[in-house]
Parts: sequence; structure tokens; C-alpha cells
Amino acid sequence: MISIREVSKKYSVGPGPNGADEGEIAFAVEDLSLEVAAGETVVLLGASGCGKTTTLKMINRLVTPSAGEIVVEGRNTRDVDPVELRRGIGYVFQGIGLFPHWSVAENVAATPRLLGWDEDRIRARVNELLDRVGLDAAGYRDRRPSELSGGQQQRVGVARALAAESKLLLMDEPFGAVDPVTRDGLQRELIAMREQLDLTILLVTHDVTEALLLADRIAVMDRGRILQIDQPSQLFSDPASELVERLLDMPRRQSARVQDLIHGTVAEKTSGNVGGDE
Repeated sequence: MISIREVSKKYSVGPGPNGADEGEIAFAVEDLSLEVAAGETVVLLGASGCGKTTTLKMINRLVTPSAGEIVVEGRNTRDVDPVELRRGIGYVFQGIGLFPHWSVAENVAATPRLLGWDEDRIRARVNELLDRVGLDAAGYRDRRPSELSGGQQQRVGVARALAAESKLLLMDEPFGAVDPVTRDGLQRELIAMREQLDLTILLVTHDVTEALLLADRIAVMDRGRILQIDQPSQLFSDPASELVERLLDMPRRQSARVQDLIHGTVAEKTSGNVGGDE
């Protein structure tokens, strides 16, 4: 579905000597290669500034690569009109990015309308997707984003990304702005939709637990490069570097701490009850 081949993105970070246009060069992404199979969910995992979002944006040409090539569904993205390319790829923005002056239905319908769908088809698709993401169409389609909670806005963002019936979904920190309970529900719904709609998903996150829960494979990134890509279980059992090992050790330590707290609380309650009985 996606083939990224030796792709780099470089920026000039200052004027060159004697006023030259190009000074020192910094790489946001450097010599990165990645294959994503149809129906697969791959997570780009790493700290802020490691090149995750730049990689995502290069796929639909929101950012133009400095070198290398990207092929999506067999087409080199350099040979496709960028507007046409974007209309065929679902994109869930960091921070949601709904149009505040449009209704929920208008937000979801944006791409199908640009593609020239007839109004009956658009209405049916909007209603279907709102129901699919857990928002009753009759109750939500005419609301404005300001009338929705953060979690509801995120659901609308996912519906909008799926509206044009794309099988490829790019997601940039899609659940970072919602509370943990809502986040858990959205993650579960995403897993269900992936299976029902046969989606291919490339998702960016810095949350290790989220990556472990959602990914078929995780690509750990640092300084614009992929340090290791593999199934979560393989990353745990055979980390390729100290950074990967530290990153994946974090949820293990957190889980152990939670278990200690749970068992400690249980022990205290049991001890208290015994003492009271006596």
C-alpha cells in the first residue's frame, strides 16, 4: 500500500557564508525506507522532533521530499496531482482541525463534495460514518464543532478522514487531546473499523502504550531515522538499541508499579478487615 524508499527531508537552518541562500543543513528525515502492506497498521513511535509527522506529511505531499521516492497503491506520488492524491487518502490531523463555521455533516462531507458526489450519496455516507464512530447522525449532523466535546470532535475527524471511502488512513497523534477514558474508547473503535473496512493505517504517536495496543508493527524513530521496525513482541524480546530498550521498558515498569499498588491496596484492606473481625 505504501512504499517509502530512501526518503530524506532537509532544511536550511540559517543563511550561508557571505549571504548565500543555503547555510547549515538539518535533516528532519534522513534516508528512511518503510513498507506498509495493505490491511496493516504501522505505528511511527518516537519523541517529539524525531521526524514522525514529517514522514506522514510526505506521503500525501503536504511536505515535499528532498530525496527518494514514495509510492502509494502503485503510483509514485511525484507523478500524481497533490490535490488528487490527498483526496484519496484519509488524514486525521493532530488537534482535529475541524472547520468551526461548518456543521458536523458539512465537515464530514467536505471531500465527497469536492469529488462531485451527488447529495443523496453524500448524506447517506455522512449518516453511515457518524453512526459508525458512535455519534447518532440525527442528533449530531447539524451541530457545530464548538457544541461537541473533545472526544466527539475527534470522532468527527475520523469520520471525515474516511468519508471518501479511502482504504488508506494517515493519523497524526489522533487521540492526544482527549481524556484517558475517551482515548481508550476511540482506540477500540479504530481497531473495529480497521477490521470492518479493511483499512491500512499509518499512525504517529509518542505514546508507547498506544503503539503497543494498536500496531501490527512499530517503527521506532530517532533523529529522522528508523532505529528498528518489528512486531511489538519482537521489539520487547530483541531490542536493536539501548534507546529502543529504554522506550519499551517504560510500559513494563508502569504496569509493574500499577500491580504493586493494586496488590498493596488489597493487602491493606484484607489486613484491616481481619483486624476489625478480631
